[in-house]
Amino acid sequence: MARMNRQMAVLMQRRGELQARIAAQRGELADIAARWEGPMAIADQGVAVVRFLRRQPLLVAGVTALFVIRRRGMMGLVRLGWLGWKGYRFVAGVAARLTPRP
Repeated sequence: MARMNRQMAVLMQRRGELQARIAAQRGELADIAARWEGPMAIADQGVAVVRFLRRQPLLVAGVTALFVIRRRGMMGLVRLGWLGWKGYRFVAGVAARLTPRP
């Protein structure tokens, strides 16, 4: 009986050590996740842009044509694209709020 109690005490001590280790690892994981939150949000926005562009091939063709015609360089095109994207998102948001829902 004494041997069984000793084994139980060893197991309980090991369990406590493992639980402490798990808690420490959980804290480390939370710190890592907090550091990656900003970069992952940017990546999510990039994925949203790519998905939007895949659904709008005519827009991509138009922007490509503008790039070829304007010859102002990449930064001018990027600025124009960014303003167009922000304008589209604004208009789409306003339209969604004004559209009656069924």
